[in-house]
Amino acid sequence: MNIGQAAKACGVSAKMIRYYESVGLIPAASRTDSGYRAYGESDIHMLRFIRRARDLGFAVAEIHDLLGLWRDRSRKSADVKRVAQQHIDDLHRRIEDLRQMADTLQALTACCAGDDRPDCPILAGLEKPESTQAGSAKKHRSGSALRP
Repeated sequence: MNIGQAAKACGVSAKMIRYYESVGLIPAASRTDSGYRAYGESDIHMLRFIRRARDLGFAVAEIHDLLGLWRDRSRKSADVKRVAQQHIDDLHRRIEDLRQMADTLQALTACCAGDDRPDCPILAGLEKPESTQAGSAKKHRSGSALRP
């Protein structure tokens, strides 16, 4: 099948399929005599795997590792679990960062009258990134905070 048909079959755009090929997530597609990419069922299966991993938020490098484990029939499930657990830990850190950002914005918007005056505590708060809340979120993103 051509790239458009493959894209439709696996729910990934043709542009993403070309990208996955360019970064080495999938092998280069075979080509027809006229130079068009040709995909088989195993390619579609792999692209569905990649799409599902992306849907779960895995980064390209993590998907590369997962694909390697998926292809290795002598793999240890502990290795797969380790990759998944690291991703879960990262998701929890990102959730905490988002909570801290939302709390900071909530506090700033609660102080804003939202009227016709030019004074705005939201803008004033954005001028001060060294505040306790922003510093805490910054510390979390840099990885220096403790893991949950």
